[in-house]
Amino acid sequence: MTAHRTRPPHHCRDTAGLIPLKEGDSWTSWDLTPAQARTLAEHEKLVQMRPATATHWRLKARDRVGSVRLGSGDGTVQLTITPKVPVDRLLHLVSYAPDRVHFDPRPVAAEARPDLLPALAHAFVSAADRALLHGVLHDYRETYDTLPVVRGRIRHADQLRRRPGVPVPLEVLYDDHTPDIPENRLLLAAARRLLRVPGLDPVPRAALQRLTARLDGVRILPAGAPAPHWTLDRRNARYAHALALADLVLRGASYELGDGREGEIAVDGMLVTMWRLFEAYLARAVGEALRHRVGGRPEPQDRNFFLDVEGRHVLKPDLVHYLPSPHDGVLRQAVVLDAKFKTRPQRDDLYQMTAYCVRLGLSEGHLVYASGAPGLVEVPVGEERLRIWQHVLDLARPWRDLASDIAALAESVVAVRTVSAV
Repeated sequence: MTAHRTRPPHHCRDTAGLIPLKEGDSWTSWDLTPAQARTLAEHEKLVQMRPATATHWRLKARDRVGSVRLGSGDGTVQLTITPKVPVDRLLHLVSYAPDRVHFDPRPVAAEARPDLLPALAHAFVSAADRALLHGVLHDYRETYDTLPVVRGRIRHADQLRRRPGVPVPLEVLYDDHTPDIPENRLLLAAARRLLRVPGLDPVPRAALQRLTARLDGVRILPAGAPAPHWTLDRRNARYAHALALADLVLRGASYELGDGREGEIAVDGMLVTMWRLFEAYLARAVGEALRHRVGGRPEPQDRNFFLDVEGRHVLKPDLVHYLPSPHDGVLRQAVVLDAKFKTRPQRDDLYQMTAYCVRLGLSEGHLVYASGAPGLVEVPVGEERLRIWQHVLDLARPWRDLASDIAALAESVVAVRTVSAV
């Protein structure tokens, strides 16, 4: 449905300023206050706008997806651009390439999901780091203890009952200023839970280990014990965002982009350009799979080669994998791969891969698409033939299957290279 043929659906603005759009969708109509319209106009890289009346606007998402809170006061808008791929796949990609995502510390509303994904570790670490920015929260806890000296006040009834006529040790009651409070126990339990998640990226894993070290002196939550109860107040307000995510982790859940009206939770705002994320994910995931399969060294986004002799035109393949030369053992380029977040191959892709292969001195290149059908194109180069393989990584498949799909893709790359070498 387009704005030119039929009237687009009308969406009324609610009090929270929630505007959900969809990646690749057509124009939709919205009622906006002048302040909200100004907010969106200041972020023209995220959304296209067309005025209809003074308060009526038509909106269309650009090439980024995610959810972010924009503006302030009457101009506040929570803009959510839902990706074409399911959000659990998106979060799986993010876990491999968090540097390709813009995370915004201003929380947005989201809905809980029944899965625990490695990507949630990044959101939790980010929130926990901010919570502990000014130090670990301490509080006074009433402590019953037996000591050789007086601290606080003596529990006379307990002293007489347990040690009649014996002056020491003393049964005492005192207020201990300690980090061992429910809020910190919840953060520690969530960090330890995430550290047990298979496939966790080394960067958030290291951050989680640092977090557990900072929470020294906090008791570990016993297995099967309920999550510690906490109540939001001025004292722990800086922990609120991290504690909400910690509770989500302990429930074995993740989150879904949306308006959050059912089971609302707060998560970091997040914006990502899908084609950039797909490129980074594929390069790193396939590179690691090749390294485990045949050794060598993967170089995602390798920028060491130029098209011209003067070095003015840099080549930008998404992955170059280096393997030891059989002659001298020196690592040399052996595989070149490029990701295409497209629905079907285009001739420009073939031209680009031909240039990569010729310049790198390779007889084969690999293009990987997010949908479509696999294939092979043979390009005559002098008296030889250059083979360009077209692979498909279907992001519509369940996120747990993507790891096996990546392994299969790496295996096929190794297989065709082995056949070519023979």
